[in-house]
Amino acid sequence: MPAILPSITPGEINLRYLRGVVGPSASVILEIGANDGSHTRQMLEQFPQAVIYAFEPDPRAFAKFSANVRDPRVRVFNAAIGGTDGEAEFHTSGGLPPTMTEEKAVRYAQGWDQSGSLRAPKTHTMVWPWCEFGEKIPVRVHRLDTFARDNAIGPIDLIWADMQGAEGDLIAGGAETLAKTRFFYTEYSDDEWYEGQPTLQALADMLPSFKIVHRFPMDVLFKNAAL
Repeated sequence: MPAILPSITPGEINLRYLRGVVGPSASVILEIGANDGSHTRQMLEQFPQAVIYAFEPDPRAFAKFSANVRDPRVRVFNAAIGGTDGEAEFHTSGGLPPTMTEEKAVRYAQGWDQSGSLRAPKTHTMVWPWCEFGEKIPVRVHRLDTFARDNAIGPIDLIWADMQGAEGDLIAGGAETLAKTRFFYTEYSDDEWYEGQPTLQALADMLPSFKIVHRFPMDVLFKNAAL
């Protein structure tokens, strides 16, 4: 039977809200799609006891992360989380929003690095025509379960997933790890911005042990009801 989706609440999930739900004593967080580390630094503040495993496959964003985040509680990997182990083609993004200020554009000297994905763009190029996908590069990919086993990761308090349409790949390769994860945050879209991007209904049906705590227009927080 398909999961029943709650109504949409205006706004978006922020880390202060997550601290209140997950709890400030969270000890293990996985941040999948960490970009330049801006959210990572906020997580370090909101969850002072947590070790954060961060993943960023785009080499441009990974370089920014390495420069911006210097904390012994963070383990960062220049890799993607996906449905298979090995190497995969990553679709890098480029261009700049036409409304971006010159001051902010300086941060993107090598182009927009926040929309790259293991999934090929589909309607994304129509919704955001300024965003370009001209280059594909090989990146290292880990299944979530393989990474957790290889790194002896036990119970997880929170997985933060910003994967640009590849959320289903994370779930497909992470059943064992998700079973020991308390909360799972992800962005979502019911429009297929990337090829094969699952809808929220599909994500909920892939996570039968989880219930939706809060649903916003473009992101959602799941809680593992089995824990």
